[in-house]
Amino acid sequence: MTTVQSPPAAPPTAIQRPRVVARAGLYAVLAANAAAVAWFFAQAGFASNALIVLGRLTGLYAALVMAFQLVLVARLPWLDRRIGMDRLTSWHRWTGFALLWTLLAHVVFISFGYAEGTDTGPIGEIVDLAETTEGVLRAVVAFFLILVVGAVSARYARRRLAYETWHFIHLYTYVAVVLAFTHQVAVGTTFTSSSVATGYWYGVWGVALGSVVLGRAVLPLWRNWRHQFRVTAVVPENDNVVSIYISGKDLDQLPARAGQFFLWRFLTADRWWQANPFSLSAAPDGKTLRLTAKAAGEGSAALRHVKVGTRVFAEGPYGAFTALHRTRPESVLIAGGVGVTPIRALLEEVQGHAVVIYRVGSDRDAVLYDELRDLALAKGAELHLVTGPPVPDKLAAAELARLVPDIAERDVFLCGPPPMMNAVLGSLRELNVPKAQTHFERFSLAG
Repeated sequence: MTTVQSPPAAPPTAIQRPRVVARAGLYAVLAANAAAVAWFFAQAGFASNALIVLGRLTGLYAALVMAFQLVLVARLPWLDRRIGMDRLTSWHRWTGFALLWTLLAHVVFISFGYAEGTDTGPIGEIVDLAETTEGVLRAVVAFFLILVVGAVSARYARRRLAYETWHFIHLYTYVAVVLAFTHQVAVGTTFTSSSVATGYWYGVWGVALGSVVLGRAVLPLWRNWRHQFRVTAVVPENDNVVSIYISGKDLDQLPARAGQFFLWRFLTADRWWQANPFSLSAAPDGKTLRLTAKAAGEGSAALRHVKVGTRVFAEGPYGAFTALHRTRPESVLIAGGVGVTPIRALLEEVQGHAVVIYRVGSDRDAVLYDELRDLALAKGAELHLVTGPPVPDKLAAAELARLVPDIAERDVFLCGPPPMMNAVLGSLRELNVPKAQTHFERFSLAG
């Protein structure tokens, strides 16, 4: 253990809560659009059949939810830095279930509403509408595509599919979006009820699709064209961990912060198609970027064989695991295993007194420990290396309270394997560490 005391930094004059501001902004935008949809719907007039009225209204809200889903996964930098890709992806998933139920309600209400007073029945009415009404067949196809995507995104199916397979199927969502939009243009009474309503819906879909194109295509392509990333060094840290140094043009203009990650794609014949999320293991210095990866799979194991000079396509930076979200002048940085990489980078950036707790199975597993020790000495931080088997829990509430008696008065940054993170989060709850002071990110969700 390395312990050097330094005077605590003065508390910030104002506590900024970027995540709260971003969430409030999203909720406000969604609520305003929900109200706008209801107003345009009322302005268009109601059908005589109550089921058709409900069907049209649920269809409009399904369109709004679908557009909102696109914004959540557009990887817009302003949202990503304040909320984090993992939380945005989680919201996207739950919004997807809301979309499924809303679309199902739309189909049921419309089919039963139009079948009322006829002999064809709901199923026959859908078939008749698909054959005789422009845009309905496209809506049926879109509905079944959404059902397929929803089925493969269920937890049971998702665990049994390779990421590449799931991602390929998930891309059909964009086909469903286009079909749904053309269906709305063709038969949507609210869409055509006034020029204002038409302009509103074109704006909603334009912003949603434009956000995806901007965040997922234009911005990554522009950054890679501008910065020209290349591998400059490959340094083994131990038998199964390697650090890769990457340089490029004008890296001082790249808006990356300690704690963030990129989706790295090394442009070799056998790896160009595969992207992996790795955190920066050193704070960006405007000249180089460094990632440090453990050989946890076939892709990461091959990194030690990447040649110097290899071109790199990097998407990012992503993530809200940064000092931007600090609420207290002092902090605790807790790392487990190779989760030390963003923690080591954060230690360079955080101000005030810091306590670093590094949990590993044995001393030889402590990757980057020498760097952590030197940084701790330079910054006047406390460094605790905690070793041993998972049981008994070395980071239980009592042990954390012993290592950091004032932990409830500090920000806590946590990164490590999911079981370790879940256990520590439970310990922090026992110690009454406020949720607003607990910062973590589940990088596996980034894909």
